[in-house]
Amino acid sequence: MRDVTQNAAASEVARQKAALRGRLCAARAALSAAERSAAGRRLRDAVLSLPEAGMAGTVAAYFSIGTEPATRSLVYALWKRGSYVLLPLLRADNDLDWASYEGPDSVRSRPDGRHELVEPLEPPRGPDAIARADLVIAPALAVDNRGMRLGMGGGCYDRALARVGPLVATVALLYDGEFVDAVPAAPHDQPVRIVARPSAGVTRLPL
Repeated sequence: MRDVTQNAAASEVARQKAALRGRLCAARAALSAAERSAAGRRLRDAVLSLPEAGMAGTVAAYFSIGTEPATRSLVYALWKRGSYVLLPLLRADNDLDWASYEGPDSVRSRPDGRHELVEPLEPPRGPDAIARADLVIAPALAVDNRGMRLGMGGGCYDRALARVGPLVATVALLYDGEFVDAVPAAPHDQPVRIVARPSAGVTRLPL
């Protein structure tokens, strides 16, 4: 009976996540390329203003795809400021490996076209490389005031964030309107500690 109850609860969380994900993806799809680019510039400036960004020797970040807020100028700016920037490599088991960003010529689109990802060409450093980052920048569709984060459903960033120490700043990049009252959460979901939004800037969460 306990297993049945747990399975029913997990199914309901998954249903709620899918419904919220659908609404948010539709709202993102309605944004123009210019709006996404402008949001990316504001988010870049907000993240670069963080003391943790200024002090970070190693930053784990990501290259935006699709309708996500643009991050390429943020990645480039962090690298130019002297941080060692790690970008994810999606593995066959849906976990994330990491490799260094060494400038615009050091990345390429995945040969298999999976999720339209752009990944680094440098040698992989292993899934645990994120544990050595001083700042982690993560994608999200929504975050609530507990720090619970809604992703695209693959679970790869929950696995990655579980490897990050409790004192490391983890920042989710959102559009305005994506900091919500509640995100449906399962036991394996990992919170973030900071959200950045184009209009509101940086919000630290009382975790």
